[in-house]
Amino acid sequence: MTALLKIEDLRTHIRLKNGVVRAVDGVTLHVDEGETLGVVGESGCGKTMTALSVMNLLPVGGHIVGGTVSLGGRVISDFKPEAMRKVRGNEIGMIFQDPLSSLNPTHTVGRQIAEAVLLHRDATKKEAIDRAAEVLDLVGMPRAKERIDEYPHQFSGGMRQRVMIAMALACEPKLLIADEPTTALDVTIQKQILELIDDLKERLRMSVILVTHDLGVIAGRADRVVVMYAGRVVETTETAALYANPRHPYTEALFHALPETSAGSRERLYSIPGAPPDLVSPPDGCRFAPRCRYAADRCREEDPALSGETTAHVYACFYPVGERERAVGGKLGVAETASEESAAPRERVALGEVVLSAQGLVKDFPVTSGALLQRRIGSVSAVAGVSFEIRRGETLGLVGESGCGKTTIGRMLVGLEKPTAGVIRFGGKDLARSSGRQYRRERREIQYMFQDSYASLDPRMRAGTILREPLVVQRMGSRKERLARVKEMLGQVGLPESAVERYPHEFSGGQRQRLGFARALMLSPRLIIADEPVSALDVSIQAQVLNMMRDLQRELGLTYLFISHDLSVVRYLSNHIGVMYLGKLVEIGTADEVYLRPAHPYTKGLIDSAPTADPDTERAKSREGISGELPSAIHPPSGCRFRTRCPLAQEICAAVEPELRPHGVSDHLAACHFALQPALGVPAAAAGQAS
Repeated sequence: MTALLKIEDLRTHIRLKNGVVRAVDGVTLHVDEGETLGVVGESGCGKTMTALSVMNLLPVGGHIVGGTVSLGGRVISDFKPEAMRKVRGNEIGMIFQDPLSSLNPTHTVGRQIAEAVLLHRDATKKEAIDRAAEVLDLVGMPRAKERIDEYPHQFSGGMRQRVMIAMALACEPKLLIADEPTTALDVTIQKQILELIDDLKERLRMSVILVTHDLGVIAGRADRVVVMYAGRVVETTETAALYANPRHPYTEALFHALPETSAGSRERLYSIPGAPPDLVSPPDGCRFAPRCRYAADRCREEDPALSGETTAHVYACFYPVGERERAVGGKLGVAETASEESAAPRERVALGEVVLSAQGLVKDFPVTSGALLQRRIGSVSAVAGVSFEIRRGETLGLVGESGCGKTTIGRMLVGLEKPTAGVIRFGGKDLARSSGRQYRRERREIQYMFQDSYASLDPRMRAGTILREPLVVQRMGSRKERLARVKEMLGQVGLPESAVERYPHEFSGGQRQRLGFARALMLSPRLIIADEPVSALDVSIQAQVLNMMRDLQRELGLTYLFISHDLSVVRYLSNHIGVMYLGKLVEIGTADEVYLRPAHPYTKGLIDSAPTADPDTERAKSREGISGELPSAIHPPSGCRFRTRCPLAQEICAAVEPELRPHGVSDHLAACHFALQPALGVPAAAAGQAS
């Protein structure tokens, strides 16, 4: 097969005041015509910088100092800026990680897509706008011609990503680089975006570089995989060979850190110790040696070259891990699949009394019109009659797509939002009706762990001040006692005492999440609301944070409400799982019951949409599933709110709202007229006829 892109011994340096970052250090790879190449590794390993080097879109201070980048036989790394501008966006398109920050908020999406056509094609303004509408329609944008005059903020996250894809494809490039195209997206939107890229690749006969830290994303889509660490390629081979038999210890460690490897048994996740090296002064020898469980003296002294038994599978390691005992299903890192046969029953955890009870929670946000009078013209039904209980020592996982009401429930429980109706019973009191000082005292035993740890920490305050603040507000302890408590909490979450003098920007992403957790623990709460605490973290850092949360739950007797859209993470950490859709709780039960025997079609759709680190499983998945996006919460559908996207919907679903009732076992509830599991008291044959 002919290589479209060739990178040979690429070296990209970034000059800083205190040194030079060797961001890409001797990378060699190729992408064949019509091929999808997956590039995987932790943050800071050089994935994105390699992609930006291909496009010559390096940050300030960044330069290619060695090696070559060739496209179709031409060495484009030697091109002058003017010549490179003709390649960028025309022959090579790029989907950036964050579509909101990558799109100009002051220009319509049609104008931004048309810009590439005007630059690279001999087209009039009208022809460019027509082309913009055409590619928007190509990427599945509803009412494309109408929406080209809208602005980025008027689109959802998934639709903004479609706009980014349309922009990258406007000139039908030969190569598409997708840099973390699904990070922080719901599993349903993520599946739609990945399938869209696959379809467009075949239709337009492109090659694709898929950059990600998610092993599940590339499992069923990449033909070959490149694993990067500390600016270098450490292993590369065909996808099936890598997942069946990883040879480099770093690759093996990434698989072992996946939550799905221990979801059934709830065994402690393997977390790679330490952090990637500082590329201003990288260590001698193998750069992974300081974190490798197999490292020997030779690894710290000599730098291993890429080699292997065959040229099709090469790795940079003196002591490759080789064939090891395989988990169930024959795939390393995939301990089990979502099937009843492969499930190991989980031990029932002895839970205590009910800590918090929510009954009939409702939250409506007003929709207003007018700049001055703010006349109310409607309301957003964010939460609509949700009830549940959380027991002492339990983790209740709350899952669903963005906009389903998960975070709103968490904010109501902690007092950041006041319920429109309903009861929140905690410690014998109804928190929904408390206010003032009494309100603050009652709520201090419920703390919130925010999704974006960086945005939730004051950048002008040192870590010690941030942690001490809750004690000051609650007037607890003397200055000396507060300092002792701060140091105690830093130790609990695995941060050094010296961290008290550092600012939030001086911590890594995982360390900031630990700091946010320490702040939530300062007042010795009984219940912690954890809102997407690991959604944007690498798999290795994610494993560290999840292990820490489980350890401290056992040590301190904590109770969690864990909010996430990642079902594998939720299943690993939770005793019970509640599934929400458009403000409604549609299913709730034990973690294994909900995950292995889902009763609601929406739950099954979420599970089927979630990527797994198994190429065979991913390729066998049906393209059918949850389609489209959430309906408007201002005018939710009548009856069952999921009916507009449900493959089983019938007339009764529009007329009658289903109630939560037992399915399969008594504590497994689902709200569905045509549930996938038989309702208790209903013969299985009758249930089958109904569905």
